[in-house]
Amino acid sequence: MSTGPASRFPVVPPEQLPEGLRERYAEVQERSGFLPNVFAALSWRPAEAAAFFALHDALMDKDTPGLSTADRELIVVATSAANDCLYCVVAHGAIARIRARDPYLADQVAVDWRKAPVPERLHAVLEVAVRLAVDPAAVTAADLERLRGHGLTEDDVWDVGGIVSLFALSNRLAHWAAIPPNEEFFLMGRLPRRPRDSAGSPPDA
Repeated sequence: MSTGPASRFPVVPPEQLPEGLRERYAEVQERSGFLPNVFAALSWRPAEAAAFFALHDALMDKDTPGLSTADRELIVVATSAANDCLYCVVAHGAIARIRARDPYLADQVAVDWRKAPVPERLHAVLEVAVRLAVDPAAVTAADLERLRGHGLTEDDVWDVGGIVSLFALSNRLAHWAAIPPNEEFFLMGRLPRRPRDSAGSPPDA
């Protein structure tokens, strides 16, 4: 649980951020009821924070023919588990539970994606994604063709690589800065939502 500082590095109060980021932080705080620690950890580097969240939104906030928003979160969970990143496993596991409407699947993927009860298409996606995360030189053109064979579009195939790559950065920064998961993430998607959250969407992580 998040019982210590959000980062080993300085944390800038949201009200001192540039206007665009300040609005983003306020929106996330309002929507989720708390500010995820990755936001606090990136606050002292506003240009990098803005770039990170822009790429996050472009890769994660869309449903496409081969990758749902839940699938995208499960890619993050599986690869972050392979990289031993507690923050990303917990935070994106919470979002995956909400987007998949399944309180168990994210935990199963985090522990062993090979045995998780996912469709063959998603199993193939997770296999290639984890390979890229832990042994990128082992990825071949045949891996990409396999994904296309499961119905992923060219954009979907690119997104698999983009998500793995973005969260390779996120995983390593979380280790580098010792970013702890917010305690709120642990119960998200496991219990019924509070009334004020019933129409909301999951927070960014």
